[in-house]
Amino acid sequence: MNKTVSRTVDCISENCPMPLIKTRAAILDAEKGDVIKIIGTHPQSFEEIPMALEVLEKNILEKGQEKENWYITFEV
Repeated sequence: MNKTVSRTVDCISENCPMPLIKTRAAILDAEKGDVIKIIGTHPQSFEEIPMALEVLEKNILEKGQEKENWYITFEV
């Protein structure tokens, strides 16, 4: 990924629906072109957030695992 992350949202140890709620709040606070990275541990959120981003027509730049945490980076 070549873009700089504008904001990181920490959802580690939080279960649904908090990671999704925090993702939506970050989108509302962001400006067009901002890059947001969501970090979490809840497996279901790792599946649900990309689906929500697709519906919201946000571009996922990167998605993966780092040790026990997952991350999703997207552009607003």
